[in-house]
Amino acid sequence: MSDVTSDSSPTSPTDPTRVIELLSAVVGAEVVSAGAEASDDYGHDEALGAAPVVPVAVLRPRDTADVAAIMRCCTEHGIAVTARGSGSGLSGACIPSVGGVVVSFERMNRVLEIDAAGGVAVVQPGVTLAQLDAELAPLGVAYPVRPGEYSASLGGNVATNAGGMQAVKHGVTRHHVLGLEIVLPTGEVMRTGGRTVKSSSGYDLTQLVIGSEGTLALVTEATLKLVPRLPRAATVLVPFPTLGEVSSAVPQVLASGLNPLILEYIDLLTMAAIRQNYDIELGVPDEVQQSALAYLLVQLESTTDERLDDDVANLGELLVGLGAIDVYVLPAGAAAQLVEAREKAFWLAKGNGADDIVDVCVPRGAMPAYMEAVRAIGERTASWIAGCGHAGDGNVHLAVFQGDAAVRKTVVRDLLRAGLELGGVMSGEHGIGTTKKPYFTELEDPAKLALLRRIKHAFDPAGILNPGTIFDPEVSS
Repeated sequence: MSDVTSDSSPTSPTDPTRVIELLSAVVGAEVVSAGAEASDDYGHDEALGAAPVVPVAVLRPRDTADVAAIMRCCTEHGIAVTARGSGSGLSGACIPSVGGVVVSFERMNRVLEIDAAGGVAVVQPGVTLAQLDAELAPLGVAYPVRPGEYSASLGGNVATNAGGMQAVKHGVTRHHVLGLEIVLPTGEVMRTGGRTVKSSSGYDLTQLVIGSEGTLALVTEATLKLVPRLPRAATVLVPFPTLGEVSSAVPQVLASGLNPLILEYIDLLTMAAIRQNYDIELGVPDEVQQSALAYLLVQLESTTDERLDDDVANLGELLVGLGAIDVYVLPAGAAAQLVEAREKAFWLAKGNGADDIVDVCVPRGAMPAYMEAVRAIGERTASWIAGCGHAGDGNVHLAVFQGDAAVRKTVVRDLLRAGLELGGVMSGEHGIGTTKKPYFTELEDPAKLALLRRIKHAFDPAGILNPGTIFDPEVSS
C-alpha cells in the first residue's frame, strides 16, 4: 500500500497539561474545559457495549474562527479531534480517542436565518431538532427529517445522515441539506453547495461530508431545505396475523399513491413492551391483540379533512384486502403517544437489557425475505431478536438479546451479512462508528474500503479527525 492511500494515527502530546496549554493559547482558556469541568457525558454516546473514553479536554468553540484555530493547532501537534453534537448517536462515533479532545458545538446553537417563502433555513451545528421545529412551526414550514431523539443536533444529524420515521415520504438528511460551511483539519474554511436544489458543478462535497461521521471535516453551518407543514393528519394502527404479511403489505401501500408520512412495522415483542411501559389506550380488543403477531403503523397527512378521510378509507380497504385483522384510526392523543413510544423503542430495548442494536436497510421488496432470515438466525443461535422499523424504506431496527459475547458477535455478523446479500446496507441511519467497524471491515468490499481510506487521507492527511471511526488507520508498509 502506497503512502497516499494510508492514514497515519495522530501522535498526541503525552502531557495533558501541554495539550490544554496549546489550545488555550489559540482560543482562550474560556473555550477549553478539562478535569472536573469536563463532564463524563463527553466520553460516550448511547451505543450499547461501547467503552467510554475521558477526553483530555472539551472545547466549546464560539464561532467558526475558533474551530479553525482549534483545527490548525491540533493538526500541527497531532492531537486527535472528535466532534460532538448532543451525544445521542448509537454507533460510538463521538467517543473520543485516548489522549484526544472533544469539540462540542453546544455554544454554536443559533438559527441564523429562516426564509419560509424560499423554503430555506440556515443553522449552526448545535441547534437541536426541537429548537428548530419550535421556530418553524409558527411559519407553516418544517424540516422533515425527524429521527427519534428531538434533542439531537443538526450537526450530529449531518454527520450520521440521520433518517427517522418520516423518511418514507421526505427522505433523509442528505435530501434536505443544500449546503455546508466546513472547516478542514488545516483550518481552511470553505462553503459547499448553496441555496439551489440543482448543482452540476464538479464533485459534490456537501454529500461527501454528510454521513462521514466527523472523519473528514467539522461542520460549522448548514443550509437546510424546508417543506410545507400540512394541517391535517390521521394515524392508523393495523394488526396482522404475521410479520410476513406486514412486510408483504408495505410495497402495496407505497404503490397505492397514498404517500404516507409514516409507515412503520412493530413486532409483537416490541408492541408488548410499549404496552407495558406506556399507558396508551389504543382501542384494540383483547381478542385481536391475542391473534396479532405484528402491526403496521401508518400516518397520512393532507390539506383538508375531506381528502384525508378519503385517503384513510382507501388505506383501510387496501389493508383489509391484504390480510389485516382490522384497521383502527387512533384518536389524536393516543396517536401521538404511540408514535412517540415507537420513536423511543431504543430506550425500551436498552431498559429491557438489549445487548446490541442493528439497523440494517434492505430494498423494500426484500423485507419479507430479510425478516425470515432474522427469524432463522434467532432460532439457530438461541437468541431473542425483537424489532420494529421504518418499513416504508426497508430500514429494520433489531434489538439483540444474547448474553454470550461470542455468540452475539456471530448473530450481529449474520444479520448484517443477510442484509448485504439481499442488496442492502449495514446501517440505514445509525452509522458505522466504532461499534460496527469490525463487521464493516470484514464484510465490505476491500476495494471500496481502500477508496474510502484514500478519501480520508485527502481530507485529513494527519489523521486527526475521529481516528478509528468507520475503519482503522492503515499503516504504510
